[in-house]
This record gives sequence, structure tokens and C-alpha cells, in this order.
Amino acid sequence: MQLGLVGLGKMGANMRTRLRAAGHEVVGYDPRPEVSDAESLEAMVGALSTPRAVWLMVPAGDITRQNVAALADLLAPGDIVIDGGNSHYSDDRPHADLLAERGIGYLDCGVSGGVWGLENGYGLMVGGSKADVETVMPIFDALRPDGEREDGFVHAGPVGAGHYAKMVHNGVEYGLMHAYAEGYELLDAEPLIEDVTGTLRAWTQGTVVRSWLLELLVRALDADPGLAGISDYTTDSGEGRWTVEEAIRHAVPANVISAALFARFASRQDESPALKAVSALRNQFGGHAMIDTAGQSIGETAGQSVGETGGQSIDETGGQSSGEPATPNS
Repeated sequence: MQLGLVGLGKMGANMRTRLRAAGHEVVGYDPRPEVSDAESLEAMVGALSTPRAVWLMVPAGDITRQNVAALADLLAPGDIVIDGGNSHYSDDRPHADLLAERGIGYLDCGVSGGVWGLENGYGLMVGGSKADVETVMPIFDALRPDGEREDGFVHAGPVGAGHYAKMVHNGVEYGLMHAYAEGYELLDAEPLIEDVTGTLRAWTQGTVVRSWLLELLVRALDADPGLAGISDYTTDSGEGRWTVEEAIRHAVPANVISAALFARFASRQDESPALKAVSALRNQFGGHAMIDTAGQSIGETAGQSVGETGGQSIDETGGQSSGEPATPNS
């Protein structure tokens, strides 16, 4: 089958390679001439036989919208556009409607697999009509992992369903990664554990927490023990935020995903205005010590102080103001 592929970055270029290895003819277009098969989007479309299928693998947002609009003018009735980027699912219906006015089909496809998809295959979540999905199925079959189709491909529902499924997938990914990260930090903090990486590696086979993400964490620690070469500043690409927004819209308590997202926000702060306010409030109501920018204790009220509890100054958890561990309340 022929396919036009727009966007030949890390994933797009690997997808082109995997498809060609499966015997498909791929004409790729990218603004960078050194990686592009065609000199323009128009030339790429012209190199394809009708009915044509064009796969977009470009950043979500304006770039995707611009390419959909351009393809609406270049393609013909009976052609199909697949958006394989991480677009917000709410963009899919407008894209489908724009193309439908010209008789052009539209599929949204969530793609998971990253740079490893070339070797392992890509997990695919597709939204759109059954007829359009069947037309493009040879491409989906070449991209998905080997084995049963259902283990790496789903026609999740109508237009928008593919990107919605991928959005939730990425939100789950946030939570999984952060759980592994917290486990790593706790192991690293305990002197009894002399081989942190080895412990994590031992979890990768046979245990109930084994996963490919865990294998990748072990791989990262092998390459950089203690992760000394990187900072804790962690970005997010949007899907986690969208997942939390959807959880709010549906009143679904997404506690883990939300916490993982907020932890990334915290990683970008050199200091926390919120925790400064907490420290100041503890001092105001209970005379608790604060720590200044030089690391010195300041502001502690001498002797006993009466705070909101009406008695001896205690931390909100029940611990003494000296910083001793809290004693559980009876």
C-alpha cells in the first residue's frame, strides 16, 4: 500500500523505515530537505496514486491544523487523512468535518512506542469510521507489534476516540513513572539497600510490578548511576494536563495522575512560594521556627506558645515543635 507521511522526526522517520521493511511504499515529506522524499507537501500528494492515504506525524496544535487545511485543498474525494500526532481529541471533529466537506475521510490515531517502535512496533488507538479503518488496516498491521492484532491495535470508537484513548494512556504513564521514581528514591535513601539498580532489575522479571518502563529505568541507571548527570527539572507535553482536566469534567478522582503531574510542576521551582507561606503561617499561629535563606533557624517563640490548638505548640500532625516524629493519636 502507498502512504504519504508528513513529519519525519524521531517517530515519523522510524515509522517510514518500519513500513518500508513491511513492503509498503512510503513517500515522506518534511520541511528539512535532507530527510524528505518530496520537496513539498503538494509534490508528496502528487506522487501518490488515488485513492490516497496521508499520515500526519507533526506536533499538535497549529502545525497539525495547518497541515489538515492544506491537505483539504490538495486531496480528492475518497482519500483519507490520519492524524497520528498527540492532538487534543476536541480538534478531531473539526478536522473530520472540514475534510468531509471535500469527501475526504479522517482517522485519529494515538501512537505509543516512542523511539523503540521501529523494533518493537507501535501501540495504536484509532478513532473514525469502520470503512476508513479497514482501508488503512494494512498500514496499521505493519506498524503494530507482531502477534494478535488486538494486543497492539484497537478501533476505539468514532472520530476523537483514538486521541482520547491515547490521552488517558499518557496520563496513566505519568502515574506509573512517578511510582517507580518514588520507589527508586526510597531504595536509594535506605543504607540497608547496597545495590539499588540491582534491586530494580530483580523486579523486572516475575514480579507483579514488572514492566517495560521499569526496564527503561534500570537501563537509565546503568548508563548514569545515581542519575548524577541530569537535574530533577521535568517537563510535560500536555497530555497529563488534559487527562486531569477530563477527570475533573467527569468527576473521576484521578488522585495518582494528578499528583504525578503536580510533582512535575514542583520540579521546576527553585523555591516554593506555597511552602514559604506554610512556614510563615506555622510561625504565626504556633511560634514554630522558620529557616532563612542562609539555613538558620529564625522566628521561634521561646517557651510554650498558644496557637490554634489552644495549648502547647505542636505541629499539625501531632509531633512536637522540636521536629521529633509525630506520635499517633489514640
